[in-house]
Amino acid sequence: MSKRGLFITVEGGEGVGKSTNMAFLESLLRDSGIDLLVTREPGGTRLGEDLRELLLQVREEPVSPSAELLLIFAARAQHIEECIEPALAAGRWVLCDRFTDATYAYQSGGRGIDAATVRKLENLVQGSLRPDCTLLLDAPVSVGMSRARGRGELDRFEREEVDFFERVRATYLQLAEEGSGRYRVIDASQPLEVVQGQLLKVCRELLRCREKGVQ
Repeated sequence: MSKRGLFITVEGGEGVGKSTNMAFLESLLRDSGIDLLVTREPGGTRLGEDLRELLLQVREEPVSPSAELLLIFAARAQHIEECIEPALAAGRWVLCDRFTDATYAYQSGGRGIDAATVRKLENLVQGSLRPDCTLLLDAPVSVGMSRARGRGELDRFEREEVDFFERVRATYLQLAEEGSGRYRVIDASQPLEVVQGQLLKVCRELLRCREKGVQ
């Protein structure tokens, strides 16, 4: 029977370099011989990608925060059952661009939904599943939004006001401060080579634990 794989998530607000650094992490882990599933949220499955498109597209009518929250957890339920859990059970590592920490940050911190409501859905959909390691890429909102605007047309979330993103960032940092030790906060406002140097250190730590048989 395969040993259970490691579940790694990458979190952060807009413009912190998640896509670039996800690719860097993927390369590091694959080069180290890790059997890896790389995925994202919302998304990762056909249903999840369809729901992602609905969530990100700019709409004329306002979207209810509760509807947004339920769509995200619907995508997550499918993602866990179809992709994440089978991969982990087979001994593969999973590298996921955002997971439930993003829901606390965006829907609870940003939208103002009670964190207890998010927690109920988290327990319902995930059971005991939680990431083993979360890499939080953190940068001032002004830095992140400047980068995001340089990428092209903004999606529905990227069009929110600065105060929204300040609440998102504050929630992320609070989660890391109050967390169980699974968080690694990376200063993403630094030059890319410095950021990736920090990520390399975390990867080496995880790989050493793997070699020792510790998760």
